[in-house]
Amino acid sequence: MSKYLPNAAASGLTFKKSSFSGNNVNCVEYAVASGEVVVRDSKNPTGPALRYDAAAFTAFVNAVATDALVPATA
Repeated sequence: MSKYLPNAAASGLTFKKSSFSGNNVNCVEYAVASGEVVVRDSKNPTGPALRYDAAAFTAFVNAVATDALVPATA
């Protein structure tokens, strides 16, 4: 479950862009804080961000990397 932050820049966190992004401006940025991963849109640094439990976010990234995502069912 994620938590919503209305203004990512106001969080005081230092966001990083993936090294795989290169110079692309359409990226997701992340910050790590208190066992959570905070994610925002790089094009909108003062826009909203979502906070995820670090373990859940790591599991998601690993599933993407290994092509192990399963489609959601209705």
